[in-house]
Amino acid sequence: MSAEFTSLPDLASRAFGSAVVWANDEFFAAKENLINPGPAVFTPSTFTERGQQYDGWETRRRRPGATAATGATAGTGAPGAEVATGAEAATGAEADADAAIIRLGSPGIICGVVVDTAFFLGNYPPYCSLDAVWCDGYPSPDELASADWTEIVPAYPLSGGTVHHIPVATGGRRYSHVRLNILPDGGIARLRVHGLPVPDPALLEGLTVNLAALRDGASVLGCSDTFYNRPEKMLMPGEALNMGDGWENARRRDGGNDWVELALVAEGVVDVLDIDTTHYKGNAPHQAKVSAAAMGEVGAVPRSRDWFELLAPTLLQPDTPHRFPIRDGRAVTHLRLDVYPDGGVARFRAWGGLTPGGASALRRRWERAGGLVGG
Repeated sequence: MSAEFTSLPDLASRAFGSAVVWANDEFFAAKENLINPGPAVFTPSTFTERGQQYDGWETRRRRPGATAATGATAGTGAPGAEVATGAEAATGAEADADAAIIRLGSPGIICGVVVDTAFFLGNYPPYCSLDAVWCDGYPSPDELASADWTEIVPAYPLSGGTVHHIPVATGGRRYSHVRLNILPDGGIARLRVHGLPVPDPALLEGLTVNLAALRDGASVLGCSDTFYNRPEKMLMPGEALNMGDGWENARRRDGGNDWVELALVAEGVVDVLDIDTTHYKGNAPHQAKVSAAAMGEVGAVPRSRDWFELLAPTLLQPDTPHRFPIRDGRAVTHLRLDVYPDGGVARFRAWGGLTPGGASALRRRWERAGGLVGG
């Protein structure tokens, strides 16, 4: 059963630019598998010289005093740590633990994590814990070893072949990295870190940016239909991989149309709209319209009378990236995409610049979440 926080973006998504930057042991299965998109898969009787292949991160069985082939000591719970102080100091749990560090593609406020032990039945860890830290820039594993980590999930019991939903309360603090500790060893298929992105305003101010970027904090307020795929997918970075990597609704039979309402990253002026129907060949919308609302802040909820037309109903082509210049010039905080009568959209982007008010709102949010601008 899923938790409410899973509707929030996965800050550890590889599509956001996340990476597993370190693990003390990955003897049986690579650490990078932890953040692979999609669910884990398993093919029985697929053996290598290191045993059955698993779609996840799996460490060797711990033996007292053993030394890992990677050069890390078996009891190490953080890069550069010694056996007596590693995981014990880093996790607050016990010294005998394996660990992996993930750089979040989008720094943010963590609201919950999903720890999936799919297909790990006789080799899952009995417990896990999670630490988090904020570090500027792109620190190395050695620099992360000396960082001041905070435990955000204490030792949590795990079961084999199970998706564990673990709520997290961080007091509204933003983090850039998480460390997954498994006690004492074993395999984890996937780690998802759901939360609220908090972009550094120094990277957005004075530039042309995608004001509808999920990675930078844009969000879906409402949607008419999510039968095949949720609309958040069309706000993801990069190009859509296939027809399952965008927003697609069911076929309409009632004479109406489908729609999505979005809160932007912050108040801004939209100069260009991208509506991409790539991969949607027999199921693209016939037309699209885009409306906007100027609410002063992205946290407000527009009413029907607040919307004004930004892009008039326009014919769309299947399997085509469409780009539309916008000459309106008004500051907006919300967008509404209407598709007629229904159909799939691979990507939706709203290119423009932040207003002074939008930039100030981002700076305040950044500072409230734990630091000065640029720091």
